[in-house]
Amino acid sequence: MDKMLTYSVVERRNPMNPEEPGKFYALAQARGVANIREISDRIQKTCTVTRADVLAVLIALEDVVAECLANGEIVRLGDLGSLQVSLSGRGAEKPEKFNENMIGKAKILFRSGNTLATMLGTLKFEKVEQKYVKKGAVGGPVTEPEPETEETGN
Repeated sequence: MDKMLTYSVVERRNPMNPEEPGKFYALAQARGVANIREISDRIQKTCTVTRADVLAVLIALEDVVAECLANGEIVRLGDLGSLQVSLSGRGAEKPEKFNENMIGKAKILFRSGNTLATMLGTLKFEKVEQKYVKKGAVGGPVTEPEPETEETGN
């Protein structure tokens, strides 16, 4: 059975020229959420390691990856990809005039590796109705997904 990535078609307007007619684009539609417990269950079905052991390793991986990134290290996860912290903010006229307060925010960059690049190259697509539209967006029902919670695992 082929795996299909579902998408819907949405209208997007140019924020620089809101009077201009919008254009229609594909928007990936999620079919659900695979949380850490679901992932550990799927992994244990493909190997001889128990679900509890897989879950313990994945939870430890979260902590170690966060620690490595906070230390300024690039985290390479084999052919899955790599993670690295990136900074943005204001610039200074001279290096000596730059100070820490000019750093606006930090974010995490993810660069996919061969496994994910291969997956992207083999995707098949299936058009579906749009599930959610941001409030105030053009077209479709005005609804938003429920926020993710720890209790529901969503």
